[in-house]
Amino acid sequence: MATRALDVYRKKRDPTSTPEPFGGQPTPNLPATAPHVFVVQQHDATRMHWDVRLEIDGVLVSFAVPKGPALDPKEKRLAVQTEDHPMDYRVFEGIIPKGNYGAGAMILWDHGTYRSHDGVHPRDGLANGKLDLFFQGLKMRGRWKFVRTKGEDGKNWLLFHYADGEPPSRDELVVMQPYSVLSGLSIEELDQGVRRDAELGERAEQAGAVRKAMDVARLEPMLATSQSNAFTHADWIFEIKYDGWRVLVQKEANRRVRVFTRNGREVTPLVPEIARAVTHLPVDECVLDGEVVGLDERGVARFERIQKRLHRPEKSAVARHEFELPLTLFAFDLLFVDGWDLTTLPLITRKEMLQRLVPKLGVVRFTDHVPREGQMLFDAVREHGLEGIMAKRADSKYQAGKRSTDWVKIKAPRSVDVAVVGYLPTRGTGNDLASLMVAWRVEDKLVYAGNVGTGFDEATRKHLHKLLQPRIRKTPACDAVPKPPQKGTNYVEPELVASVRYTDITSAGILRHPVFIGLVDGKGVMDCAAPAERSPAPEPEPALEPPPPPTFQLVNQDKIFWPRDGYTKGDLLTYYEAVWPWLGPYLHNRPLVLTRYPDGVDGKNFYQKNAPPFTPEWVNTYRIEDTDYFVCNDVTTLLYVINSGAIPLHIWSARKDSLDRPDWTILDLDPKGAPLSQVIELAQHIHALLDELKAPHYLKTSGQDGLHILLPLGAELQHNEAKTLAEVLARVVVQERGDICTVARNVNARDGKIYVDFLQNGFGKLIAGPFSVRPRDGAPVSMPLHWDELTQKLNPAHHTIKTAPARLQKVGDPMAPVLTGRQDLLRLLTALQKRLKS
Repeated sequence: MATRALDVYRKKRDPTSTPEPFGGQPTPNLPATAPHVFVVQQHDATRMHWDVRLEIDGVLVSFAVPKGPALDPKEKRLAVQTEDHPMDYRVFEGIIPKGNYGAGAMILWDHGTYRSHDGVHPRDGLANGKLDLFFQGLKMRGRWKFVRTKGEDGKNWLLFHYADGEPPSRDELVVMQPYSVLSGLSIEELDQGVRRDAELGERAEQAGAVRKAMDVARLEPMLATSQSNAFTHADWIFEIKYDGWRVLVQKEANRRVRVFTRNGREVTPLVPEIARAVTHLPVDECVLDGEVVGLDERGVARFERIQKRLHRPEKSAVARHEFELPLTLFAFDLLFVDGWDLTTLPLITRKEMLQRLVPKLGVVRFTDHVPREGQMLFDAVREHGLEGIMAKRADSKYQAGKRSTDWVKIKAPRSVDVAVVGYLPTRGTGNDLASLMVAWRVEDKLVYAGNVGTGFDEATRKHLHKLLQPRIRKTPACDAVPKPPQKGTNYVEPELVASVRYTDITSAGILRHPVFIGLVDGKGVMDCAAPAERSPAPEPEPALEPPPPPTFQLVNQDKIFWPRDGYTKGDLLTYYEAVWPWLGPYLHNRPLVLTRYPDGVDGKNFYQKNAPPFTPEWVNTYRIEDTDYFVCNDVTTLLYVINSGAIPLHIWSARKDSLDRPDWTILDLDPKGAPLSQVIELAQHIHALLDELKAPHYLKTSGQDGLHILLPLGAELQHNEAKTLAEVLARVVVQERGDICTVARNVNARDGKIYVDFLQNGFGKLIAGPFSVRPRDGAPVSMPLHWDELTQKLNPAHHTIKTAPARLQKVGDPMAPVLTGRQDLLRLLTALQKRLKS
């Protein structure tokens, strides 16, 4: 079929006079569940246009878009369907010579994968004249639609970004990112034959580099020392540490590219997309140092993706994995260019040169850095579950083959191999897997190390459940298991070994924040030794001392803020400082709005969005339109805003680096006079509904009379899409329990029923943050709950500034996964819409 589909393409081209591919490579045999490939090529032919190409049935179905894709959903761009192109065309970039069809320069402007958004196969959507797609590209992301217009030939379509009414970006997509994701050149630069050799060679000479040949096959990379303390220092720069595969990459004058591991093993055939991209860099010779990573749909490095690539070196498997598990090279150092050895130059100079050579977005991309603010970067990395950071002296030389203190590796989460000794079922069902019980060896016996309940997708849960069923035993195979055991606990023979990532180990020897990575083959359970940090504390590592933290005067701490309870402003400050370890992850990089009560809960209060002009420089703020919002990324900033008389903390659902994409969607159950017993009954119904639909969801008290139910989104939807999801869910709930709830916003129209408020979702919409104190008698707080606490005995008023810190020390934060979790959105929406009666 693909061969016949390319007849028109081949008739228009002469393979002897154009560098374009001629369709010689077949499409790998991909599983039905694999995402489809797409590319966008900017093409300066008779007139400038963008070619959007979608892989469908082994060919690239192509559309010429004269004005390029637009972010503004109101901008519907003409897209003219042209001839199908061969799959090889997905990596083409170059100049089509004059006299040939389509003569002119062409850059690879974007690439990635896409899937059907409405569940219709793209083949059928193409035939029906409607393609509703979700793109995971470097530039084109989110939901896009192609709609065929009326016409005799059926070639004209409209392409638009589906944002459900969201305001457009200030810049057009084509203006924001005009560069190639292969070469980093603009189409004008490619057409003009721009090269970076002379520019970078001149810079190298001026900086004092020496002319010297370099052979990567004999070069050993510079290595870092390790420490556990992040720091802030003006003489250092800081990079994200990617969970990947360290490589050195050399491009030779004959365009040959070689890729070597840190041990000198050549792996070029295993990473063809990396080698291909390096050939396009606009220099004849260079040597890059970097990390090859496999990025998931959220852009997070997943080492298991690389492992899958390395375990299948056959050509057919590599070709298939290029589509299924593409790799990216994050280049962080430039060691050689245009005959100049750069290793004696300061690191910051090498990185400035690297930034001129490597694209910011692409298969090979520049690893950016943060000057000075290492602690800030480390906190962000830890919050997002990344591996850690690299700290490097800005003036350091490249010390090949040496482990130098000029480069410091600071890991956030750590990993360990553990024995699987049991599992807990999904709450309420008893027949699925919610978490694994794990243990490690201490001396000569297995000792319980905690439960691992995150890191699984649905397929992994089912696979693990199936593996563990025949291994069930009556008694635990390790010491120190919780007693009495939780209802439904299943002990198993300790035969499986799992790798887990964690942030810390408690004093009781329990893993903190463990995340499942995968099963480990070929390792015995008695080889799973407890990490050193579980033993008596080792000698502290030498660490660079950060500068002293900023200081300010806490005032009026004896002032009574809750007259009927006797609680003071000092009590409020003490509470917020105590709960910071649990509150901090919710506040990090998130715009904050205050309500200030300078004279306590009975005095006047006022709403404050804008940080005042006298705010100290060390306090983080972030400007959105004409408002400077407070951003609390450290406990000192939090105490500063509480010291101003703020009591409740209202937070956005999105962070400042992705304002258009919320982390959650929320249903606010607002009783407004309805009895608490009905609020609890309704929340139990919603919990059962979402459990049935296998949709992760979490519960907290509002701190007042209602309850909040949050569904994690993983920043995969825009605000209006998140609101639509909440609305559909709310209407299903009202349809099923209309006897006690309503979506009527007007209080008079509610008839005493609970208001299921989905309108708390949207750009700039606020909720009371978890652990936020409310200005009511008793000083109640908004408290995350376990679902088994949702009984008719629940009394939200029991959670106060006096009781909450002890509770958190004991049970932790059951809502924490809302910050990192995600949904199977298509499945959830489809299921909800089926339940919703017309």
